[in-house]
Amino acid sequence: CALKDKHLRPSSALGKVPARIDSQDDTMMHPKDEARSYSISELAKEFDVTTRSIRFYEDQGLLTPTRQGQTRIYSRQDKVRLKLTLRGKRLGFSLADIRELFDLYDADKSSRTQLRSMLSLIEEKRQTLNQQLEDIKMVLLELDAAKQRCQHSLQQLTKEES
Repeated sequence: CALKDKHLRPSSALGKVPARIDSQDDTMMHPKDEARSYSISELAKEFDVTTRSIRFYEDQGLLTPTRQGQTRIYSRQDKVRLKLTLRGKRLGFSLADIRELFDLYDADKSSRTQLRSMLSLIEEKRQTLNQQLEDIKMVLLELDAAKQRCQHSLQQLTKEES
């Protein structure tokens, strides 16, 4: 799967849930850190996103922090989901697509349904990108033709002025 990380065990089509921490990979957790929590500012700094973005992902149902008064407390699962959300966005998936995959995983821990959905989303994305590529090629051809016409017209005007 294009979204696969090494050193991680399967959990979702968008990525993998850390099995253990590897000293070279700070995205993985020591078993003793399984219950570790994170503040919004820690996650924002680690993933180089704004706290506003994280709150938006929470509003979209992608993250579900607990609260202590006004303070959001993010779990290891929230951290993994934030990482997968950002990865999915980089690959061109909508937040609705990402949320659907999370929902499918939550409903079917075997990931079978989620993997099928991911394959379908990948195929749709490939078709969209291929269509965009064809559209871009056509626009480039049209621009080349327009450029040639302009150059030809400019040459004609230059000859007439001489």
